[in-house]
Amino acid sequence: MTATPDLAPAPTVATPELLRSVFRRHAAGVAVITAAGERPVGFTATSLTSVAAEPPLISFGIGTSSSSWPVLSDADYVGVHILGEHQRELAATFARSGADRFGPSTDWSSGPEGVPLLADVSAWLVCRVVSRIPAGDHRIVIAEAVEGSPSGAGRPLVYHQGRFTALRD
Repeated sequence: MTATPDLAPAPTVATPELLRSVFRRHAAGVAVITAAGERPVGFTATSLTSVAAEPPLISFGIGTSSSSWPVLSDADYVGVHILGEHQRELAATFARSGADRFGPSTDWSSGPEGVPLLADVSAWLVCRVVSRIPAGDHRIVIAEAVEGSPSGAGRPLVYHQGRFTALRD
């Protein structure tokens, strides 16, 4: 017999609000995904996952209503940036709807395959998109790492309870 957790209050039917409430309690690393288009695009992601080591695959989710989706839906390559705890404002900029994400306050350059690369991140990858899988109102993007660097300094930025924060010892 499987033990069930002591749940109080009583469980509720799964809704989008319930899912958001549950996942606010799940701490996640913070990444920014970028792609080159007529204008560069990017968004903050907490859904980044290592999928396989051989070949080196990652995945992330993106909403089809995202302003970045039209470019990402056709992009051959994406940039994946792991943010450090010193980059809360950068994470907020790329999460904010309507923000000028590649404006004067964002330090970036064009990297391999023309992918926009953000400066001063903890680590980055350039990845070749291999699949886009429909998942409700999102797409799960699977991409193969082709180049990158883990040499940035600092501790990771974390998203928890609806805010960007840092790890504590």
